[in-house]
Amino acid sequence: MKLNRLSVFVILLLLLSLEVIPQTIPKLRQADKLRIKEAMLIADAYGEQIWRGISETPFVIILITDEHEFLINHPYPSNDFTLLGKDDVLETDIYVRPQQFNKQFLATFPAVNGVNCVVIGTPENTGLNSTQWIITLLHEHFHQYQFTSPNYQQDALALGISGGDESGMWQLNYPFPYEDSLIVSKYAAYTEQLLKTIEHLDRDTFNEHYKKQQKAHQDFKATLKENDYKYMAFQWYQEGVARYTEYAFLELLEDYKPLEAVKALEDFIPYKAYKEEFTKLHLSNVVKLTLYEHKRLAIYDVGFAQTLVIRKVNPQWSQTYLSDKFDLQLFLK
Repeated sequence: MKLNRLSVFVILLLLLSLEVIPQTIPKLRQADKLRIKEAMLIADAYGEQIWRGISETPFVIILITDEHEFLINHPYPSNDFTLLGKDDVLETDIYVRPQQFNKQFLATFPAVNGVNCVVIGTPENTGLNSTQWIITLLHEHFHQYQFTSPNYQQDALALGISGGDESGMWQLNYPFPYEDSLIVSKYAAYTEQLLKTIEHLDRDTFNEHYKKQQKAHQDFKATLKENDYKYMAFQWYQEGVARYTEYAFLELLEDYKPLEAVKALEDFIPYKAYKEEFTKLHLSNVVKLTLYEHKRLAIYDVGFAQTLVIRKVNPQWSQTYLSDKFDLQLFLK
């Protein structure tokens, strides 16, 4: 097709106009900034009351949206991230790259240049309201505290149950005998007694139920091979105490005043009300979630309940948490 001079001129104008149209710069939503800011403020205000030294743990976050990943508070990002600048709300540099991780992630691992990052999807993509999301962020920050402590990962591998996997995936995929009928039965008996002990935590009958709980624990342990018990104890220690950390923050937040802009979020639940909801749900899960049906996910809330008992029996237990690994029973001796 032969083009006349006018047609060529029009095409050139169109091409030039395309070149000057600015590309859309990705932006972190204001609501996401506020939720992250709230979690960071809570960690700064109360973290040391729960875990000595947690304030020294970098609170590095990758927020995954539908199209992008925003890197927040990272000391030395990788080259695939682009600097957006210092954010006025978060008071730290924010970087961005196209989405790579699953947008439903709620995890902590060394995602960028060996630094342990909380890798988390938005509330919409993770099925959480604003309050749940903020508290979950604190749960994952506790994992950062765990993972950055001296020799944590090396000591976990030294348990000898990783099967040679150094990626950490063994923690999710360990072949625990979840469907063994004797194990399932003894586990159910133990969790029932554990819940009864929790119900008598502040009563004169606590010691009676605590002794029964310890006996039921020994009966359950006796059904397991050594490595299988190591795995169960590891999960109670790591994930159960992370769940407890959520509860410990909520205890301290009953009279806390959130940021006004956070309170204004339509799905925000006051911390005191959420603590009641949280406690009811996770303690009921101690017996509701079974090994046979829920497998590894059943373990978390049992570890949470164990930690409440430990705190009653040994109030100083948290001071040696990072050195007495990886069995919560060590804190009851």
